[in-house]
Amino acid sequence: MSALPERKYTIDEYLDLLHKSEERLEYFDGEIISMAGGKKGHNRATRNISRKLGELLDGKPCEVFDGNQSVKTSSAPPFRYPDASVVCGEAIFEERRGHDILVNPVLIVEVLSPSTSAYDRDAKFLAYQEIPSFKEYLLVASERAHVIQYLRQVDGGWLRRDVIGLESQVTLESVGVILSLSDIYRMVTFQEPELGRPTSDAAETI
Repeated sequence: MSALPERKYTIDEYLDLLHKSEERLEYFDGEIISMAGGKKGHNRATRNISRKLGELLDGKPCEVFDGNQSVKTSSAPPFRYPDASVVCGEAIFEERRGHDILVNPVLIVEVLSPSTSAYDRDAKFLAYQEIPSFKEYLLVASERAHVIQYLRQVDGGWLRRDVIGLESQVTLESVGVILSLSDIYRMVTFQEPELGRPTSDAAETI
């Protein structure tokens, strides 16, 4: 992830650049950020997640979108590009200058890298929380087998669960399937060998 030369851009200028660009660009408070250039671990995990979710949800009234699908974020207009998202029921889109923006995801997935980790955990998550349909957020580490799951609670808070180790699974409550970390990290190699730690029982509400 890298920013274009420092200056404040308008949303219209951003949309003009996006139409001309061959890479994903995100707009945040006047800054335009390039989302290209992920390392192979990040790219493989991203591909594995979209593929496996498609398999698990086959036959269910849900649709999986990859990282090319933008998602509307009203509190940080005009939209973000998650690494994967899922809609159950009819997918609703909003058109803006020839760009189809997804309005109603229930599940959003971001695969972390050193350059995007803080952004995905903080500013991007806060923007996603304003989506009424949004129920579940997965933050997937790309350098070790670790998935952070956030589940929206009835009171509007978010329950955090940490799932650790290639032998572990994460239950995706928003779409009713179980995703194995071994499937997420298929063909992903880590700098340090995994120790096979069990799923963490720790959970916290934010």
